[in-house]
Amino acid sequence: MNEREEKSYKSPIRKLVRFFETSRDQWKAKCLEAKATVKGLKHRIRYLEQSKMEWKTKAKELEKELARLKAQQNRAQRLEDDKKNG
Repeated sequence: MNEREEKSYKSPIRKLVRFFETSRDQWKAKCLEAKATVKGLKHRIRYLEQSKMEWKTKAKELEKELARLKAQQNRAQRLEDDKKNG
């Protein structure tokens, strides 16, 4: 088929126009839905990354607190042992 040759359809133009408009509208709706899905997923990723960082920070703080409390407990235990041993 040459570039200049036109496609010839057997259906009437009015039916083809309606078909192509419907097809275009469905494609646009599908595209918009996909864009909305992508946007929502990007938002969710941002939220989850932020939440992950907050939990990491909290876990590190709690680990420091635990280490501090264990050191304090060890000091108290040594003082108690020293008192018992004289």
